[in-house]
Amino acid sequence: MADKKVNWLLTLLMSIFFGSLGVDRFIMGHVGLGLLKLITMGGCGVWWMVDLILIATKHKFENIEWVDK
Repeated sequence: MADKKVNWLLTLLMSIFFGSLGVDRFIMGHVGLGLLKLITMGGCGVWWMVDLILIATKHKFENIEWVDK
């Protein structure tokens, strides 16, 4: 299965501003995790911070290819 191409800058900005609502996970196609993150308000901020760091460092998520454009 081919990796989903995801705009890194857009995902980073959405994670900064709306990460506690799971928007970053929805963009990456992880709907289940996005819903869980939404319900827990970003894991009370902890999950949001971890995802923010992972996205900022361009961590290799499963089935995700970071693109700049």
